[in-house]
Amino acid sequence: MEIIQVVGLGLVTTVLVLIIKEQKPMFAFLLTAFTGITIFLFLIGKISAVIGVLEELANKANINLIFLKTILKIIGIAYIAEFGAQIVRDAGQEAIASKIELSGKVLIMVMAIPIVSAIIETVVKLLPA
Repeated sequence: MEIIQVVGLGLVTTVLVLIIKEQKPMFAFLLTAFTGITIFLFLIGKISAVIGVLEELANKANINLIFLKTILKIIGIAYIAEFGAQIVRDAGQEAIASKIELSGKVLIMVMAIPIVSAIIETVVKLLPA
């Protein structure tokens, strides 16, 4: 039922923003940003629970936790970059939003290098000599 709270908060904020936007556009943007951050903070508990379950499953499957942590960091970068880009886009700054997304993609590529290297090493070991 938490989704009802999130959607309710989003709808109430949307109505308030539409009312305030005509008179005080800066306050409307701040309200939008504050609501987005509030929703994000609301979800942190859920995210940490998922991370805990994934770590437990990785331990049971004898998967190297370095790979799991790297994948979780990559997912985190993707979500944070998207969140930041959407807030900037709400402020009407499409060019900056695009740069945030590009930065996220580059950081993801950098973070993925150890995993890609491990996959390539595994494939090379499987090939006949």
